[in-house]
Amino acid sequence: MTSKIIFENLKIYAYHGVLPEETLIGTYYFLNIEIHADLWKAVGTDDLNDTINYAEINEIIHHEMKTPSKLMEHVAGRILKQIKLKFTPVTFIKIRITKTNPPMTGEMHGVSVEIEM
Repeated sequence: MTSKIIFENLKIYAYHGVLPEETLIGTYYFLNIEIHADLWKAVGTDDLNDTINYAEINEIIHHEMKTPSKLMEHVAGRILKQIKLKFTPVTFIKIRITKTNPPMTGEMHGVSVEIEM
């Protein structure tokens, strides 16, 4: 059985980017994360010890978003690695990070990077 934990549009202000002003000014990022694991035991027990604590995943995400990086790919990779290290039952992770207001010409909601592991 495959179960999923999904973070939808988690909004975090952070300071990532190649340009110096991006690391000084910062912008909002939206994160969407899908995590697969067998959580069937928790369905019957109603015990937090039998599932993956998504509050702890949230802490990992916020911690990694606080560390400035030039590339969103790098941030996504760190988040993926930390989740996988802490929660061995995880069989699949997909993360999409969207940078709002990227310093580029044109009107857009943002630019995203999506990585699966």
